[in-house]
Amino acid sequence: MEMNFIIRLSRLLGMNPKKNILDPALIPAAVFLIVYLKDDHYCILLNKRTDLVENHKGEISFPGGRKDENDTTLLDTALRELWEEMGIISEDVEILGELDDVRTNSNYAVSVFVGTIGSSYNFQPNSNEVAEVLEVPIKVLSDVYQDVSECVRDTLGSPMYTYGGHLIHGATAKIIARFLDIIAGTEWGIKNE
Repeated sequence: MEMNFIIRLSRLLGMNPKKNILDPALIPAAVFLIVYLKDDHYCILLNKRTDLVENHKGEISFPGGRKDENDTTLLDTALRELWEEMGIISEDVEILGELDDVRTNSNYAVSVFVGTIGSSYNFQPNSNEVAEVLEVPIKVLSDVYQDVSECVRDTLGSPMYTYGGHLIHGATAKIIARFLDIIAGTEWGIKNE
């Protein structure tokens, strides 16, 4: 059952061509939306940023960051950041596709890569960058997103989510909403249900 959802997800991503943001005034950056099975639920990996990072202190985000001069591509950036923040080795990531680029309020153009890892991965978060690891079941986010009456939105109409006492907003919430739009109508979420 695990691979059926992952295969469908890869196909769905392939049927949704990525929309790029090509604005040289924005700083290029990349994140990874990692999907994996944990305790019979498909989850996405988020983290709470520490107060030691330069931008977005204490916010909930996907592993990622700005492109360095040594990064050849934005995929290199996303994989490097995944290693630096969460200790996930690039060889352990199966890349499934991409989502649309997202513009942030802090002048970044963020490329979003989607991938999967094994269900029992041993994360090794960098304590200088990651205050807390959040393994959020997709079903929890999807249930809120599908119930428009309960889906809280910010003043610009962007979705916001709560999980474990944390507020997920901004670019991270926009990425989650786009991901949920793509997987809407597919069977997924809880193994053996």
